[in-house]
Amino acid sequence: RVTPWANLIWLEAKEIATAARPGQFVMVRCGEDTVLRRPFSIHQVDGDKFALLFAVVGKGTDWLSRRVAGENVDIFGPFGNGFNLPATPQDILLVAGGMGIAPLPFLADEAKQQGNQVTLIVAIPSETSLVPDSMLPSHTNIFIITEDGSCGYKGLVTDWMESEHSFIQKPIFACGPLPMYKTMAQMPALKDKPVQISLEMRMGCGTGVCYGCTVRTRHGLRQVCTDGPIFDLHDICWDDFLRL
Repeated sequence: RVTPWANLIWLEAKEIATAARPGQFVMVRCGEDTVLRRPFSIHQVDGDKFALLFAVVGKGTDWLSRRVAGENVDIFGPFGNGFNLPATPQDILLVAGGMGIAPLPFLADEAKQQGNQVTLIVAIPSETSLVPDSMLPSHTNIFIITEDGSCGYKGLVTDWMESEHSFIQKPIFACGPLPMYKTMAQMPALKDKPVQISLEMRMGCGTGVCYGCTVRTRHGLRQVCTDGPIFDLHDICWDDFLRL
């Protein structure tokens, strides 16, 4: 456990680690008593290993949090489409809301390798939710936002974005809760601006068979597991998001 709410696990799987792209996910069978696998964003990659960062929210994630070195975990992937970085190096902005930090260090590392300058916004409830500095990407401008003001800027990340227009002129890559995305979609400063988001949904299979993660977009119905999880913010029909 790296914070009161976050757990980190490293898994050795060369085929997954070498094929993974930032924004993709894996499906994990979390114990013998769980019927469906759980989707997890790939947090970081190091050689033949990759990491998952997750919160314990139920029986499956509790099981995964109790694995120890040397155990086997039933896992397959990577799945989905990853983030698309600019064709030429630029200053880019990464926005993490809560557990949305999970896929962004991997993206930050890849972006820096391609010559981009990276700013990472970490928005969390309080200072106690902040992951250790060693888990945040190095050589990255990092701004902390806490709802209670215990560290960094006090407020919501969308409040900060409303006041910092110079920052949000950069290409934006975000991962966070649905209310954050819905507010961002309504912000005049982001209107008509491409914003890539990682959309998290419950999944039954992760391969496009069950249609359990279907969402409505401007281009029709799409599946988060195969058409996503990366979407343009403004392609999602937010008013109809939970009405399918």
